[in-house]
Amino acid sequence: MSGFWIGIIVVAVLVIWVISIYNSLVRLRENRDNAFADIDVQLKQRHDLVPQLVGAVKGYMEHEAGTLGAVTAARQAAINASSVNEKIAAEKQLDSALSGLNIQVEAYPDLKASSNFMQLQNELADIENKLAAVRRFFNSSTKELNVSVQKFPNIVFAGMFGFKEEPMFDVGQAERVVLDKAPEIKF
Repeated sequence: MSGFWIGIIVVAVLVIWVISIYNSLVRLRENRDNAFADIDVQLKQRHDLVPQLVGAVKGYMEHEAGTLGAVTAARQAAINASSVNEKIAAEKQLDSALSGLNIQVEAYPDLKASSNFMQLQNELADIENKLAAVRRFFNSSTKELNVSVQKFPNIVFAGMFGFKEEPMFDVGQAERVVLDKAPEIKF
């Protein structure tokens, strides 16, 4: 009879332990989803600002239509992305297109002096700073989830419960090349 109760207690402890692992993984996944929701808010603001920026630039750089078209197309792709992974890929494309726009703008001193353009640039810079902060939080949440999914004994149950490693929101290969170069200082 005591063996029966010991068996029941062992099974109950194992069930509670598995439930604890599952609940921990759910909490980490929800933290990651919440962190991406914060990114979504900033992305929406950026998506709303991009057409204004393109409009301000358009009059100055009519012959740079390719650059403006790339920014507009990248923005639309970012808006249409539905999953977290699609949004990450689309936002990398938009980051790259906006970088190209900033490079083109350097050739237009009158545009850089325009108060409307400067205000839009400042708003975009503010949004980019906020995006950087929420991306760091998202990546931290993603790292925490990924570590938990990989740890033993969680790895045994994570796959059964549908948990897997998730991608980080990184700057992408093209932007990494730019960031890895030393800045040029011109006087």
